[in-house]
Amino acid sequence: MSEESSNKTPDVSARTEVQWQEVLSPEEFHVLRQAGTERPFTGEFWDTTTEGVYSCRACGAELFASTTKFDAGCGWPSFYAPLAEDRVRYITDESLGMKRVEVRCAACDSHMGHVFEGEGFNTPTDLRYCMNSLSLALRSSAE
Repeated sequence: MSEESSNKTPDVSARTEVQWQEVLSPEEFHVLRQAGTERPFTGEFWDTTTEGVYSCRACGAELFASTTKFDAGCGWPSFYAPLAEDRVRYITDESLGMKRVEVRCAACDSHMGHVFEGEGFNTPTDLRYCMNSLSLALRSSAE
């Protein structure tokens, strides 16, 4: 292996689930890699108003701006839009007898939460990206 290639950052999209278990806490692994959900009103960011950028806790990809965060009263951090559509990917889930759309990080395929539409929130998009705090990391604008 050349010195140049050994200095490159590993491709997080190529990590195995065992490798993810080595770098994430058990709670993070459950939410990010097994599509778990944290309990409402318990996560680190559900009620924060800190200005900054929210990124994927698993890989660091920037996903949401605090300027799109709003209080949906649901107990999870809620946003009305991602930073850009190519930052997330969507999977339609009808397994619980209703239609939900799962949101995943486009860079590492980690579970972020779900997006809901048509709930009547006074936002520019009428969308609620209901994310797990365990899926996110916040870089404050003050840093």
